[in-house]
Amino acid sequence: MNIQQIRNATLIVTFSGTRFLIDPWLLPKDAMAGFDSAINPHIRQPRCDLPLRVEGIIDVDAVILTHWHPDHIDELALEALRKDIPFFVQNEGDSRIIEQHRFTDVRVLSENGTEFNAIKLTKTGTQHGERAIVQPICDSLGMPYDAMGVVFTAPGEKTLYIAGDSIWCPEVQTALDSFHPEIVVINACGARVASGDRLIMDLEDVRAISSYAPGALIIASHMDTVSHLTVTRDDIRALHLANVAIPEDGEIIIP
Repeated sequence: MNIQQIRNATLIVTFSGTRFLIDPWLLPKDAMAGFDSAINPHIRQPRCDLPLRVEGIIDVDAVILTHWHPDHIDELALEALRKDIPFFVQNEGDSRIIEQHRFTDVRVLSENGTEFNAIKLTKTGTQHGERAIVQPICDSLGMPYDAMGVVFTAPGEKTLYIAGDSIWCPEVQTALDSFHPEIVVINACGARVASGDRLIMDLEDVRAISSYAPGALIIASHMDTVSHLTVTRDDIRALHLANVAIPEDGEIIIP
């Protein structure tokens, strides 16, 4: 297994010989207005360029989209990816959207596990911000609230858990308790909405998951890229947590 941090939540995961592209946000630097947030409201995004050419990023065997949000997939990715690539999503709503972009092999992941190339992909729950606070905000904007995590298992491989866009919550704790992953990828830039409520993990959440899973390698992703971040790579480094890795864009981690 190896995990390449591309940019934001975009990863290339090579697992049991299969290359998965996670959450392909491929727009060039500053191509998109920042989100409507009290946090850094005038900053455009992505804040940085891709570390690789798009052609190299999309040279994969399958795509996993954790949720249909504009900092996880964009029109450039939708046009660049081949239309017959296996494309895994969290629910029928996201499936319909991807199919509308002419993809022909869209598959909804199951909480009981979905088999692909002798790999089991299992959908896990999240809270994309505290549900009671953030879901009504998303509903008022006509934006979906739900996201998913994914657990990868295969004979001869360590178990990998990509927690997705989530805060530290019972759903993440349940995934850790159920699967005992050796590697956990968290989205940890502390992105917040205008009210100040966090959407994904912040420093306290990073501390919590590091303490709860001391034997796991925790990889901090979704860093230093979106307009509404409140936590940087340097902030996480300053915690001096022995089991937390903070890869730079383009860096490959081989657990």
